[in-house]
Amino acid sequence: MWQDVRALNATANGLIALVVLALIASGVWWVSQRPMFSLKSVRVESMYEMELKRVNELTLRANVLGKIKGNFFTTNLEQVRTAFESVPWVRRATVRREWPDQLIVSVEEHEPLGTWGEDGRLLSVKGDVFTANLAEADEDHALPEFEGPEGSEKEVLARFAELRSLFAPVKLVPEALSLSSRYAWTVKLDNGMKVALGREQDHSTLRNRVQRLVGIYPQLAGRIAGGIDMIDMRYPNGLALAAAGLILPKEGTKPVKAVAKMTHTTTKKTSKH
Repeated sequence: MWQDVRALNATANGLIALVVLALIASGVWWVSQRPMFSLKSVRVESMYEMELKRVNELTLRANVLGKIKGNFFTTNLEQVRTAFESVPWVRRATVRREWPDQLIVSVEEHEPLGTWGEDGRLLSVKGDVFTANLAEADEDHALPEFEGPEGSEKEVLARFAELRSLFAPVKLVPEALSLSSRYAWTVKLDNGMKVALGREQDHSTLRNRVQRLVGIYPQLAGRIAGGIDMIDMRYPNGLALAAAGLILPKEGTKPVKAVAKMTHTTTKKTSKH
């Protein structure tokens, strides 16, 4: 080998290259540790240029700044992003570097639609369940209440929007929607009335049952002075209801099928679904 000049030159060149690379790496590391590259500021801005209503920069700084390690070059942006997204009301965050000593954090805020379950969590307008202080929701009216099995959040959200539209002709507004473990739907309206809609047999089951109720509701409301507590729409050819007071139809008036008052019932004997 020692007589092979070509091999010796190649070996020497390789060693020189390694030394040069090591010197460059050392130089880059040395430069990156200079005080001029220490993070001087973290700027927080709203994603999509939307105003942040419930997340303020002071709260974010108090919760996150102590978790940021390293300088402009060595800070782990993924860890910074995760730290910001752990703050209540923050749905999503993105982080980028800005030369030479600043981080820019863009934040998207949760927009609450209602409460979820009985443990104080919230459901956002995008179907995300999150934990935050209910007092910070800062709504002018009571939030709707939602409940359902894990993973059903977006389905419940979609059904809520559909029910709002379906009940609009009789000026009733859903204020609570529940999906049971057996996937049966129950909606509570702003007049205090609960409606059992049952399980969906196909994509039109709920729509057909609500439209049937909406068609007969003015007649029912006119006959029951004290208001209706509960209506069961799971009967294919009628309905059942519970009410504090019931006015029987006058002679010659078309009777209402499947009406139940307390323990007195005229419900048609049909199976529920």
